[in-house]
Amino acid sequence: MRSTTYTRIFFWVIMLCILQACSSLLGLPSSPEKSTLGESTQYTTELKNLPLPKEKIVIGVYKFRDQTGQYKPAENGNNWSTAVPQGTTTILIKALEDSKWFIPIERENIANLLNERQIIRSTRQEYLKDADKNSQALPPLLYAGILLEGGVISYDSNIMTGGLGARYFGIGASTQYRQDRITIYLRAVSTLNGEILKTVYTSKTILSTSVNGSFFRYIDTERLLEAEVGLTQNEPVQLAVTEAIEKAVKGLIVEGIKDKIWGKSADNIENYQAILDEYDREQKNNVNRAIGNKFPGSYRKNFAVFGNLEAQKIKDDYVNPKMNIGGKLGFKYFMNPNFNLEFNSNVFTLENENIVKRTFLVPEINIEYLLFPKYKFTPYIYGGAGVMYSEIKPQYKAQFGGGFEYIFAKNIGLRASSQYDLGFKDQWEGLINGQRKDQALRFSLGLNFYIGNQ
Repeated sequence: MRSTTYTRIFFWVIMLCILQACSSLLGLPSSPEKSTLGESTQYTTELKNLPLPKEKIVIGVYKFRDQTGQYKPAENGNNWSTAVPQGTTTILIKALEDSKWFIPIERENIANLLNERQIIRSTRQEYLKDADKNSQALPPLLYAGILLEGGVISYDSNIMTGGLGARYFGIGASTQYRQDRITIYLRAVSTLNGEILKTVYTSKTILSTSVNGSFFRYIDTERLLEAEVGLTQNEPVQLAVTEAIEKAVKGLIVEGIKDKIWGKSADNIENYQAILDEYDREQKNNVNRAIGNKFPGSYRKNFAVFGNLEAQKIKDDYVNPKMNIGGKLGFKYFMNPNFNLEFNSNVFTLENENIVKRTFLVPEINIEYLLFPKYKFTPYIYGGAGVMYSEIKPQYKAQFGGGFEYIFAKNIGLRASSQYDLGFKDQWEGLINGQRKDQALRFSLGLNFYIGNQ
């Protein structure tokens, strides 16, 4: 009895040590962390490295707030925490400082500033009556030639979600992701006449990912072993807002240089040519950019020829079906970006080990549907009919399948797919037995070569 107790204690000590080791390997926090300086985004460095202006612009920001009014999503009950940080004015002022193009002045809490200046005046008048009158005057407040307005105008949740997982004999793993998105508008307003000088808009996605693994197995009839491991990572909303605001400030500076809003700084535009060219390239690329940072385009043309290498396996009335290698050649005509008509001819080998082996020449016709024809990577599905020719009379069949295509070079796509063949009659191998028709399963890998017009 005592030996069993010691064994259990030893087992749990070993398990705790293993869990602690796994915790360290996965980077999980095991102790409190000390406070640090705030993280920098990639645009923080870009702002600080911008070419300096001839003269800084005095600029004021009264209010740059969350205009969405949206709360954090909650699975259970209500969540009264806002989805967007409420200190966006402070983030904007920090970005203006980092750029070294502006002199930000206090306007968000102007009442506090005016009250403090009034206290100073009252104190001096009360206790420094005999002092020099010139020393009692406070210097005037700076006034802004330009005001910045705008805010966070949208927070879109779950614009993209997805995941992948598998489980086999109690061992499984899965991963999931979710993307949210914030959008920011920033505009510069002249205080002389109220003219809106320039408006820029930026957006930033917020990524959340999780990875999980599990093990569930009966060791024997009375003992069960179960283990789990998981890791979730959420991109901080505050950093996403900061990056979007910093990008907006940089865009405002560059747009102002192009339109000569910033006065003397636009006289020698050749000093800023590098950042102007970079901004122009980004704008050209942005023309075709879609949500999710994807770039749709005309990667496919209206004709394609293709060749596939196949692994083929029969499901018939005999036992011991054997997998064989076959091939397929054909061409496609695209009726529109999503649908194409396919004609092909392939070689299919039916074999049951030591029983029967027969090779068919199979012409097929299919209708294929591409889910995302304007992207390099797209899933597709198809279906159609075919005829199987051999030394016996022709056999008719239907087929359907699906797969993925990736355009990895100009006019060349790599394809991986699976196909299921269903015979109209039960005599591919020459034997009619049972009610199930002969069937076949195919896996293929091949190339598409696109020709013709876009």
